[in-house]
Amino acid sequence: MFFAKSFEHSWYNNNTLTLMLRPLTWLYCAVIFVRHLVYRLGLRKRYRLKVPVIVVGNLSVGGTGKTPVVVHIAQMLKRSGYAPGIISRGYGGKARSWPQQVRPDADPVMVGDEAILISRRSGCPMAVGPNRGLTGELLQKHSGCDIIISDDGLQHYALERDVEIVVIDGMRRFGNGLCLPAGPLREPASKKEKVDFVITNGMAIRNEYAMRYQGEMLVNLNDSEKTCALSDLVGQSVHVLAGIGNPFRFFEQLRRKGLQVIEHPFSDHHLFSADDLLFDDDKPLLMTEKDAVKCQRFAGENMWYLPIKIEMNNDFDVQLLNLLEKK
Repeated sequence: MFFAKSFEHSWYNNNTLTLMLRPLTWLYCAVIFVRHLVYRLGLRKRYRLKVPVIVVGNLSVGGTGKTPVVVHIAQMLKRSGYAPGIISRGYGGKARSWPQQVRPDADPVMVGDEAILISRRSGCPMAVGPNRGLTGELLQKHSGCDIIISDDGLQHYALERDVEIVVIDGMRRFGNGLCLPAGPLREPASKKEKVDFVITNGMAIRNEYAMRYQGEMLVNLNDSEKTCALSDLVGQSVHVLAGIGNPFRFFEQLRRKGLQVIEHPFSDHHLFSADDLLFDDDKPLLMTEKDAVKCQRFAGENMWYLPIKIEMNNDFDVQLLNLLEKK
């Protein structure tokens, strides 16, 4: 954990560690370039699915808000007459065979927490597996979907895509602008200029679509019919647990609502145990919906999660639909 924090600090605050890691970054960028070239020249097989493919990904390590964007697009496509299916890597899933179908009541240990959250919120057929081409092929065959959304996969060059969407953290953006390991980028920031859409979680700049989180009502982990408005907790001290890419964004979101937050950050995709949820008082425990997927089986009565959706200008939806019509 110490080393992870040191790396992250260097990514957003240039220091000696950044300089030391630059040679490894040059090597990393060379590998990325060669991988691109190999697929572009046809030296490695690329999957071309029979339906259009939308890839939603990010350029940087850590959370950017990609999951609610995937849900938003899936729901919008359904309203527009499409039958979308969703594929993902199933990060953190420990299934022995892939691909795996994802149902709302699936085991997060087997298929990953994000996959179950997306399945529940989108209401779309979903499958996960490391080979996204094969996963998409089987999903399309068995579900009859007429368009595929790939959650992440921007760097999965083996899957051909019709639309690329990048999601950016508006606060941290690209950090020091360097690729791994000296910086937070999975591939050079110039990729941003080559994709079809850029969605920014927070303040957007030119040629970007701004989004912001909407979430006002907490849901009890034990009883989904039981809710509590965030406004009812204004001024109160609450424990807040978050095992996501950028937990401090969630903590700050609740502080802006007037809550007194006691922070409990965990690594992304952390496999929670009952002990992680035990504290020496009876203060409410709040968490993200993604974390609730893994904590539900040992939840107490005073534990809550915050479902969120994103708010965006309708222009993004219109432009995406227009682009799909041309494909």
